[in-house]
Amino acid sequence: ICTLLFVSLYILCHFIITRFKKHTDFAAVHDDEDAAVNRIALGLCTFTLAVALGAVLLLPFSIISNEVLLSFPQNYYIQWLNGSLIHGLWNLVFLFSNLSLVFLMPFAYFFTESEGFVGSKKGIMARVYETSVVLLLLTLLVLGMVWVASAIVGNDAASRQSLYDLWEYYLPYLYSCISLFGVLLLLLCTPFGLSTMFTVTGKLLVKPRLLEDLDEQLSCTRLEEAAVSRRM
Repeated sequence: ICTLLFVSLYILCHFIITRFKKHTDFAAVHDDEDAAVNRIALGLCTFTLAVALGAVLLLPFSIISNEVLLSFPQNYYIQWLNGSLIHGLWNLVFLFSNLSLVFLMPFAYFFTESEGFVGSKKGIMARVYETSVVLLLLTLLVLGMVWVASAIVGNDAASRQSLYDLWEYYLPYLYSCISLFGVLLLLLCTPFGLSTMFTVTGKLLVKPRLLEDLDEQLSCTRLEEAAVSRRM
């Protein structure tokens, strides 16, 4: 069931991305290597979007499945909507969200920008090696900066020792921090989006003419007609 749900979301996200993505320059060159890189990056982005869409739909799915089970408790054909399925979906969404955030999206970005190391043999694997090295160096840089900042702020051995608990302490809260950043960004961008929406709607719709003065329009039309006749 989890596989069928994810495959459905993946197909939907693939159509969404292919509908709105821009055509790149190398798509018209028919370069096999660049086309393969484009397909791999497209697959990673589609996977990430499917995980994000699954995370958004997980709460409504949980509520609807609970209501269906309460409405039809003795129905044999809906007993698969149980607590085990919901907990499994929550765990999978949490796992793949962190995987997409930490690894897949940075890998897709660096993979499209990579060209292989100087002097190495050209190909897909050369780009994979360069992307892996750059991603590893970036991870070490971020961890080192966090370690130094923690040592400066804490100024004790306990704060430096806490960074060893990266898997048990920091990664579970990473998803919550990114979610908080997304909510703040949504609150910031929503007023601008609403104002733009009303502006576009006002330009497209025809304004009502119920409160207009017809006598004034007739007098303006007569004056324009008189001005045109004088010019002629």
